[in-house]
Order: sequence, then C-alpha cells, then structure tokens
Amino acid sequence: MGNLADRRRDYTAFGLAEAEASGDPLEQFRRWFDQALAADPEDSNAMTLATADAAGRPSARVVLLKGYDERGLTFFTNFASRKGEELAANPRAALVFFWPGLDRQVRVEGRVERTSRAESEAYFASRPRGSQIGAWVSRQSRPIAGREELEREVEVLEARYAGGEVPCPEHWGGYRLVPEVYEFWQGRPSRLHDRLRYRRKEGEGGWARERLAP
Repeated sequence: MGNLADRRRDYTAFGLAEAEASGDPLEQFRRWFDQALAADPEDSNAMTLATADAAGRPSARVVLLKGYDERGLTFFTNFASRKGEELAANPRAALVFFWPGLDRQVRVEGRVERTSRAESEAYFASRPRGSQIGAWVSRQSRPIAGREELEREVEVLEARYAGGEVPCPEHWGGYRLVPEVYEFWQGRPSRLHDRLRYRRKEGEGGWARERLAP
C-alpha cells in the first residue's frame, strides 16, 4: 500500500478576511471565479457534483459549470443518466470547485431544478456539432457492447442530420442548483485555513455569514 504521509505542502499565497469578503456570496463567487479563470482558463469551470439516490447512497463526478447568476449554478446532462435519475428521486446536490493554483475551494449546497426547455435548447444550439451528435448517441451510464457501437450510431446520426441542424434531444438539458449554502475555503499556513460560510436566511432573504474552524 502507498504511504502518502509525507505528501504535503504549506499554503501561503492568500488569506480570506471578513473585511475583504463580500457580504453577498454570489459576488464573492464571481470574484474568485474570475481569478481562477485568469489563472487557469481551461479547467476553472470543472466542479464535482455530488448527488444521492432515494436511499441516501451517494455518488460524485466532475461536470462543467455552464453559467451562474442570482438564480443559481447551471450544468447540462442526460436526464436518464445516473445523476439525472438520482436528481429525480432526490433533488438536492452539492458542488465543489477546487482551484489548486490559488489554494482555494468553494462548496455550494442546495436544491436542484431543471432549467426551462428554451434554456436547454439555446445552450444545445451553441455546442459543437460533434457534441450534439454525441448527446443523441450516448445512453449515458448504460452498459454498451463496445466503442464500435457508439461509432456506428454516430454514422447513422450524421447521415440522418446531414445538411441540417441537430435538434436538442428530449432526454437532454440543464439543471440549476439553487444555493442554500456557500463555503469559501482558502488554504493557509500550518493548516489554519480560512473558511467563510454563507447560509440563506429562512424567510428573511439575504445571507448570514460565519467563520468556521479549519
């Protein structure tokens, strides 16, 4: 078995003080996300999405953030995938962004709802054609005989839609996580990390902010 006890480093780049942080978690997320994009334009929108089925059995995978605003954080997928089935049974989820170049994490928790069909179709139309075909071909999370099966189906779909637009499948579209909790984690020396948590105030609107022990 591997021994990783000596695999450690100290975090010294930044801090996160209440006086510097926004009182609005969406604004704080925007600041950090813009800085992450500047540091790593390719992968900064990658996030771990954790879901659970009706019995509480969890699963997690990395997906891509495709938009965020005051309504929540949006991603797109196959509704019949494992995550889609779990969200249908238990429409709550958690997200984690990890930006190692900045020694930062952001955790977001809340309920999940589908985006409107118009939003799904608009985003689908912006995707590369190969990805559009792929959304039709892939019965996501289902066993298949081999890669050749996918390649044959790609050929069939390319012929079917040759010279025309690829429509958005009914089984494919967007989800929006509506935040109830944000946590901003900044790595600090000696593992005395900064952690600020924002929780939505029940019935009052706005957010309550508190510091957590590392």
